[in-house]
This record gives sequence, C-alpha cells and structure tokens, in this order.
Amino acid sequence: MAVKIERKTCSAADGVTIVYSAAGAGEPALVFIHGGLADRSFYDGQLQAFAGSHRVIALDLPGHGESGSDRTKWGLPEFGADVKAVADAENLTRIILFGNSLGGPVAVEAALLLPGRALGVVGVDTFQRVDYTYPTEEARARAEAFRADYAGTLKQMVKMLFHADADPALMADADRRMSRTPPDAAYAMFMSMAGYDMAAPVRKLTVPLRAINGDLYPTDVPGVRKIKADFNAIIMTHMGHYPMIEGPDEFNRHVAEVVRELSRPSH
Repeated sequence: MAVKIERKTCSAADGVTIVYSAAGAGEPALVFIHGGLADRSFYDGQLQAFAGSHRVIALDLPGHGESGSDRTKWGLPEFGADVKAVADAENLTRIILFGNSLGGPVAVEAALLLPGRALGVVGVDTFQRVDYTYPTEEARARAEAFRADYAGTLKQMVKMLFHADADPALMADADRRMSRTPPDAAYAMFMSMAGYDMAAPVRKLTVPLRAINGDLYPTDVPGVRKIKADFNAIIMTHMGHYPMIEGPDEFNRHVAEVVRELSRPSH
C-alpha cells in the first residue's frame, strides 16, 4: 500500500525555512538526515517502509533540497539545531536519529540538543572513525574545487562513493540529485567543516551510537569505542556510501533491527 507522505515546513532558529517529509505514526519517531550535497529524497524508501509503525521524518538541511539557504552562520552545530527545530515542530518525544555521511555528526549534535528525547544515534556509512578533526586546508580545497567546477568535482566525488562495479544508473541518479545543491551553499557547507572536532560531541553523547555502514571504507570499531564505548556497527558487504538506495531491502532490515534494540527499556 502506498504511504501518504506529507511535505511540511518549519523555521530554523535563524528564520531559514526547513522543508521536510513526514509520514506515519508511532513511537519511537525515526528522523533521517541526509549527507552533504544530498537531500531528503535519498530516504523515500524508508518513509515507505517504516510509516506503518513509526512517525518517520526526512528533512532537507538548509542549503539542500527545498530548504532555504539564506543563513549567515553555517556549521554542524547549526544543522543539529535545524533537526531539533523539526523535532519540536512535530512534538516528537522519543526519537532515533539516523544520519548519512555528514548527517552522522549532525545527528550527534541534534541528540545533544534533545536530552531525554533522543534514544540513540545511528550513522549511515559514517563514524568509520571519530578521532578526527577536519583540516582547514582540506575543507577550503574542497570548497574551492566545487566553486571552480561544480559538475566535474561532483562527478569525481560520486565515483569515490561507490564500488567500481556499482550500477551506473544509481551513480548517475545520485549525481543528478546532488547537482541541485546551490554552489554557494555547497561552498559555505564545506568551509563550515574546517576545524570540526568530531570526537568532542561524541564524547558528550549519553545515548548509544550505532552505524550501518558499507565496506567501501573500513570501520574502526575498536577505535570508535575508545571514544564512545557504547558503539556497534553493522557492515553491509560490497556496499558503498548510500546503502539506503543501493541495497534498500537489506538496509531496511538493519534499520528495523537497530530500532528494536534502541527501543528496549534498558536504553
């Protein structure tokens, strides 16, 4: 049965319009956060799959998808506050946060703003390591590359996010969706990552941290546990950066498994 997905909006703390999709009912609510240059459509399959038993939300971060980009201060803590704005607009009280790529640390930042409401954070092909500060030079180089040649730089990046034998149609679709991000917003987003210390917010996290990762890049589970003891990762074999679109059925099984675990009273 087709699920009715509503397009909704709310305002960020700085007045930027946030557009999000919402479907279903039931706790815990599942909130899905896309990665850099992506948008909420990457999670259409999860809205369909989980709306029968949960309130399911997927938002466009500012500068992405349909959300506004008229903001002066960009950064992962600000994106975390954007997620909280959606959770507040929806009156969500028990939430599991899912974040792909850049959305992983955004989900951590959001969880820190939702004490007593967030039950856990689940990375999607992210948190391969967390003892990492994003170098300023690397952030600037990437920002400048996208400013100079958005289409060419994006093509190169997408190639690095899939296994060599991935379905070319899937890769082209990811490229097409990500090419909609305004170059100025992409530049601001990359620059805002400069000097971001991922370990600091993870250390403050009081709820479990999980990951559903591909095997394109290795996940250092013992290394992450040195910073966040309550961490586990599910590794999907021969899977790239976007398991939700590459292997949706298997991905959804893992999501359901993690949701069951994090919903137990002990958590």
